[in-house]
Amino acid sequence: MIIQAKKIHPEAKLPERAHASDAGLDLFILDDVVLEKGAIVVLGTGIAMAIPEGYVGLIWDKSGLAARHGLTCLGGVIDAGYRGEIMVTLANLGTDAYTITKHQKIAQLLIQEVALPKLEEVEELDETLRGENRFGSTGTH
Repeated sequence: MIIQAKKIHPEAKLPERAHASDAGLDLFILDDVVLEKGAIVVLGTGIAMAIPEGYVGLIWDKSGLAARHGLTCLGGVIDAGYRGEIMVTLANLGTDAYTITKHQKIAQLLIQEVALPKLEEVEELDETLRGENRFGSTGTH
């Protein structure tokens, strides 16, 4: 599969894999930003992509930033029909402000095939062993 990518900012850096077998394409920030403790920011990548129909781009954390600094991505679904700039929403859940520098890896983009089922409204759903039991219903051990 080939996905077309376009720089919509002259200084943008195209997404890339650090290793050929990596699932995620690294996304890079355009500008220096200080992300204060508890802050949420939307960051531009300067890139637009043509994700093929039947696929979706999912934006995920960079593991090192999440584990070491508490930076996590919020949202992050890039639909096949979207042709605008890929934006990354980051939250700083860490204990300190964090400085992100231009062209730093801030997130990763996974391209995945998606099912596109039709929804059918019904009066009742089939019964299962779990039923309507919610979070924690399977216990902790």
